[in-house]
Amino acid sequence: MPSKKILEQKKQAVQELAEKMSRASSGVLVDYRGLTVEQDTVLRNRLRKAGVEYKVVKNTLTRLAAKQTGLDELDPFLHGPTSLALTYDDPVAAAKVLSEYAKENDKLEIKVGFIEGRIIDAKEVKALGELPPKEVLIARVLGGFNAPIAGFVNVLSANIRGLAVALKAIADKRAQAGEA
Repeated sequence: MPSKKILEQKKQAVQELAEKMSRASSGVLVDYRGLTVEQDTVLRNRLRKAGVEYKVVKNTLTRLAAKQTGLDELDPFLHGPTSLALTYDDPVAAAKVLSEYAKENDKLEIKVGFIEGRIIDAKEVKALGELPPKEVLIARVLGGFNAPIAGFVNVLSANIRGLAVALKAIADKRAQAGEA
């Protein structure tokens, strides 16, 4: 049986992990089995650049932390070597980096993820990773708002243009009638 000191350390580790998981906007669990140290280093660097916290976790401690945060549905995926990627700002950052890396390296297996407290399967994590960046999505929405306005302006200018052509035709007709 572990000593009180070790039990306290484990309780502290569970508490810290539960706090991080509850603060995270999203997270992804992956199986890193088969990655070389060099490949793992490349992955960690990419995740760090994207602002993603990534670490190898113990399944038992993660299971307890998940239970505390209401993510009990992660339990069936907590077997074998497991790493956890957490993101606090951009909910798609972890999914994007891990999905791209999994395409390049088939040894990395995405197990499951969660976003805003909802569990998503590996397919949904990959789909989330394929979303365009936030700025592109905002630009598309704004472009969608702009299109009807531009169309309205064109309609109005066409009516004004038509009125100007009609007035010019009337003026020309009167000018011809006055000459005759």
